[in-house]
Amino acid sequence: MSPLRVLVTGGGRGIGRAIALRFAREGARVVVAARTSTELDEVVAAIGAAGGQGLAAQMNVRDRGSVEAAVWRCNQFTGEALDVVVNNAGVFDVAPVTEVDDETWERNMEVNLRGAWYVTTEVLDALSEGERPHVFNMASIAAREGFAHTTAYCASKYGLRGFSDALREELSEQGIRVSTVYPGPTDTTIFDGVPGDWDRSAMNAPEDVAEVIWDAYNAGEGIDVADLDVPPPA
Repeated sequence: MSPLRVLVTGGGRGIGRAIALRFAREGARVVVAARTSTELDEVVAAIGAAGGQGLAAQMNVRDRGSVEAAVWRCNQFTGEALDVVVNNAGVFDVAPVTEVDDETWERNMEVNLRGAWYVTTEVLDALSEGERPHVFNMASIAAREGFAHTTAYCASKYGLRGFSDALREELSEQGIRVSTVYPGPTDTTIFDGVPGDWDRSAMNAPEDVAEVIWDAYNAGEGIDVADLDVPPPA
């Protein structure tokens, strides 16, 4: 059986990095995509040390041309087939609704929602050539419940949930699974500098999310993996 072929956006740090390394431990070929090349190079080295093969693909998910170029590189590395795509790139802005400017609103929509659309539509041909192909869209508990001072973030994540639900219906006949992941607060650099009283010691670790995704990918055909919750930390 050939190694799994995986693409993870937002793969340079946090949850994306943890997912990349989880699949690498199973010998996967993992393409990690993000804007920062130095972070990607470190992750690729860690993928190799974990037993996988890695490729760094610089990608700005707000830019269709950047996504196209990164997916082209991905296809060269994976033989134009993908088994797993994780739309993980995201931003998180906290501010009262009266202080959310147009730039902040657009950034949340473009990174958290439009980016997943760009990436998914670019990789559909490769997914159709994959073995048990599976798309994972990284939402949040904020895709199910609104929170004060996160209007742009919640709106984008609710939108991502809707995108996932519709995509699942459309791709099911092709045998492509689509899962929406709903992590609670997770201790990553996304909280660096964010205003608020955040107890990061009580948050999930990125590896908790990665394990949920790994288990869902390996779930049998009769198991419902449409909506994935991440258990709270022990």
